[in-house]
Amino acid sequence: MSTIRVALVDDQQMFRRGVSMIVRSQPDLEVVGEAADGQQAIALVERERPDVVLMDVRMPVMDGVTATKLILGDAAARGETGPRIIVLTTFDLDADAASAIRAGASGFVLKDADPDFLIAAIRTVHAGTAVVAASATRALLARFEPAEPKPVPPEFDSLTAREREVFALAAKGLSNSEIARTEYVSEATVKTHISNVLAKLGLRDRVQLVVFAYENGLVDR
Repeated sequence: MSTIRVALVDDQQMFRRGVSMIVRSQPDLEVVGEAADGQQAIALVERERPDVVLMDVRMPVMDGVTATKLILGDAAARGETGPRIIVLTTFDLDADAASAIRAGASGFVLKDADPDFLIAAIRTVHAGTAVVAASATRALLARFEPAEPKPVPPEFDSLTAREREVFALAAKGLSNSEIARTEYVSEATVKTHISNVLAKLGLRDRVQLVVFAYENGLVDR
């Protein structure tokens, strides 16, 4: 069984200690380091290369959203995917959560979440699945003022007609089974189309697909 390497980032030492105890209690999880602000988090990730980062959004010196952007941006510049980042928030569906998702986080977890949910979230993002469902992501982004639409990247033109259809349905939050029923194809075929779309657009998961669609004005096309 491979070990998932986890980094903890929060300015409250007592909170970090509690989360560390929860994580260390699992045989497949390992805490590789802690940081008290975003700047320390960047150095920690560079040094330890964790698989998953638990990142607080509100911290002194540098907030978690900025740190998330920089960490994932640096990884992309090196041609790497970087760690999966789970943002820790105090309030459900708040603006910071929306900003974190746009920055590339794989989801968010409330600070008072059940320990079992937190552990499950770590394992889920490490397996390549976002914590926040695509439908919830769209609801989250729609609740706050969206960024100004950007020119659609040329990569979008590389999608086939069927891939664009699947993209549009996934961007609306439909599951694979719902897309399969709509398109009259098998779920396996939908999974293949989704994988191709993510690869062509350079996206990591369905949550990032929704963000891409939302920020480029492609949600309802």
